[in-house]
Amino acid sequence: MTKLMMLDGNNLIYRAFYGITAPLTTADGKPTNAVYGFMLMLTRLIADENPTHIMVAFDAGKVTFRHGDYTAYKAGRQKTPPELSGQFPMLKELIDALGIARYELDSYEADDIIGTLAARAESEGIDTVIVSGDQDMLQLASERVRINMLKGKGVGDVVSYGPEEIMERYGLKPQQIIDLKGLMGDTSDNIPGIPGVGEKTALKYLHEYGSVESLLEHTADIKGKIKEKIEAHAEDARLSKKLATIFREVPLTQSLDDLAFEGIKRSTAVPELQKLQFASLIDKLKYAADGEESDPFSDPKPEAAPIDVRIADEGNMEELVGFLPQIDILHVESRGDNPHHAAGIGLILHGGDRYYYLPFERLKSPEAAPIVAWLADADVPKTGYDLHRADLVLHWHGVPFAGASFDVQLAAYLIDPTETAQNVSGLAAKYELPALTDDEQVFGRGARFALPDEQTLSMHLARKAEAIAAIVPKQRELLEEYEMNGLFYDLEMPLSRILADMEKQGITVNPEDLRALGREFEEEIARLTTEIYQMAGTEFNINSPKQLGEILFEKMGLPSGKKTKTGYSTDAKVLEELAGHSDIVRLILHYRQVSKLQSTYIEGLLKEIREETGKVHTYFRQALTATGRLSSQFPNLQNIPIRLEEGRKIRKAFVPSQPGWSILAADYSQIELRVLAHISDDERLKDAFLHDADIHTRTAMDVFGVSAEEVDSNMRRSAKAVNFGIVYGISDYGLSQNLGISRKKAGDFIDQYFTVFGGVQKYMHDIVEQAKLDGYVKTLLERRRYLPEIRSSSFNLRSFAERTAMNTPIQGTAADIIKLAMVKVDHELSSRGLKSRMLLQVHDELVFEVPEDEMELMKTLVPETMARALQLAVPLKADVSFGSNWYEAK
Repeated sequence: MTKLMMLDGNNLIYRAFYGITAPLTTADGKPTNAVYGFMLMLTRLIADENPTHIMVAFDAGKVTFRHGDYTAYKAGRQKTPPELSGQFPMLKELIDALGIARYELDSYEADDIIGTLAARAESEGIDTVIVSGDQDMLQLASERVRINMLKGKGVGDVVSYGPEEIMERYGLKPQQIIDLKGLMGDTSDNIPGIPGVGEKTALKYLHEYGSVESLLEHTADIKGKIKEKIEAHAEDARLSKKLATIFREVPLTQSLDDLAFEGIKRSTAVPELQKLQFASLIDKLKYAADGEESDPFSDPKPEAAPIDVRIADEGNMEELVGFLPQIDILHVESRGDNPHHAAGIGLILHGGDRYYYLPFERLKSPEAAPIVAWLADADVPKTGYDLHRADLVLHWHGVPFAGASFDVQLAAYLIDPTETAQNVSGLAAKYELPALTDDEQVFGRGARFALPDEQTLSMHLARKAEAIAAIVPKQRELLEEYEMNGLFYDLEMPLSRILADMEKQGITVNPEDLRALGREFEEEIARLTTEIYQMAGTEFNINSPKQLGEILFEKMGLPSGKKTKTGYSTDAKVLEELAGHSDIVRLILHYRQVSKLQSTYIEGLLKEIREETGKVHTYFRQALTATGRLSSQFPNLQNIPIRLEEGRKIRKAFVPSQPGWSILAADYSQIELRVLAHISDDERLKDAFLHDADIHTRTAMDVFGVSAEEVDSNMRRSAKAVNFGIVYGISDYGLSQNLGISRKKAGDFIDQYFTVFGGVQKYMHDIVEQAKLDGYVKTLLERRRYLPEIRSSSFNLRSFAERTAMNTPIQGTAADIIKLAMVKVDHELSSRGLKSRMLLQVHDELVFEVPEDEMELMKTLVPETMARALQLAVPLKADVSFGSNWYEAK
């Protein structure tokens, strides 16, 4: 059967560029990540769709016929990064060498070429698949034309749309997509639309009126300010619809026969792939048995073999119980972002060629008791994806879990923490496994979420388990190759269990204390509001940027930045620059801070207290940040502001769960500077820590050439700013802003610092040069962070990557150390049979609740264990304090 596949070349190469972050280059240093990512997509698509005809369309230039209607069309787009623009010619040469047709035509966009050829194919009864990430393409969908939309920034996930799927998602017919764009506009193409009308509002009107034109004819039926906007921007809406309409009569001279695809032309493809150094792609090329060229992508992307999934019920539960010793893969499926409140769906258990699907409700049957015992058995190793989440979901459904031994998500995070597609389908694409059906296609999304029938559901989850089983050996090889086995098996995997235990334990929060503090904040907000009105000489909405801008910059005449079409900027940066010169601005900043404390931390925390426990149960994300640090969510307990006294007071509500117990907090002292002393091997820096000197005073002495007695508060403050600034690759401009001094003086200070601490300067230089060679930097425990931009020709991108190269080994090692400390402290608590519990990790701080009879032991055990977390050239030090609540403990 004839099938045409057309690819939106510009859209796909951009996605590949931002989706493949590994530092791929040719021998002469030219970036190739976008070309490689494009090839991964192309190979997968060929294998999935098996097209008889292929075409890749590109935009021919920046000016199109649409600019005649609207000169600002696509204006304001960021310039294509040089490291990407240089890959366009490479890609086009490679496409030609592969034997795949490509088109571009002056004055027209790739969309128009694709739309024109899709219309021709449809008229000839040919099925067509269009691949893009551009929502505009949905207007082309028909009974014979499907749109494969790429999701997110990665190169793995695809959702296929025909008229039915478009109706299901948007409630629109394909041709109404242009009306949708007419109303809401498109910032990426600078299509104006109607200001204030987003997708939700646009869909509401289209469901009611059907088109832009019909809506404009019925503005009399619309109420409120939105009516004025629609009437004022009626021509913008008509123009936007016109601009969004794909032109389907491009004067193409080529016929559909010119797009015929009979397999890769190996004779021309191999030399081009060799030039790009894509060895793994060359390996996939093969000859057919008779010597003729054949599709080279059928080998790495085989059709998924049929699998037999057995749905566990009363009839075969005994059979499943007998099969438990052979289980290799466990996957727990649930729905909901917060695992503490997620809905459990079911478990898939896989071993050999057998799969069992066990719905959550059947897990609670008496026949399933041996399975529950198996899940709880710490001596039974379990492999799966995101076992941390699985642990939490099972816990809140009354099922204990233990024995996590290999987590595919954690392994993927260590192998490349900057990769965006870390879900199972993204990893399957990365490792060139059979494509998985997208979760949203199986379950729906948002309000449309619904479980499919058990057979469909069980097969979908079995495919996930099959992919996980195939991914594991590949990840084991990479962990070994990257020398990350210790980091993975001895740190991240044990920590996953420890975090789950902390999260399930939770921390008690006294709601009455929060409410009392909330009343204080309300009184403070009211007082600040009155003062602000008095200074302004009028009442206004302080929370309205527009009204605030008019008061500050028009009525009161304060210096403003450039006025935009939406009004003056009143963001924090603008106000902070004005605060030193204006009392009202200082009050407004304080008002904002207290208001945020009230809404985010008083009202927000009250909502998060779990009724049955009286505690807050945060969720620590272990596989999120590029530096290796943990991230807290639902709620975020790491970001409670402590610079303001009002913010510190919030910690008063965090109390022990038992009467007579106390909160104990242990905080690493200057851990990043100690890591810097070790990594840089700077003698002066090491000497300061070896003699337990005040590092900021010591730095001031060395830099200013004075004695300890001569160091004044300004000297110490400057030394402190540069000490911590060096860790983050601070510039002279950044230091000048921090200290309120001239840029030249800040630069002189940094130069003097490097003169004194020559080892630090040498480290900063050497680590950047090493990163340029390797494409990544590492922590002391071998955690990697890839930095493809470090070879960029863009000064801004390269400079950011260089600063990241300098600070990641320091920040990342500090993150590793606090994690090591958690593992070691947990072992001490367990081995000694202590009742004390670790509750929270907040950056460099660990928080515990401790019974009275263990306090003396814990006051020494915790800081001593933290100090032994990792052997450095200088001692690690942790300060400990305690009290009846978290506030008193700090």
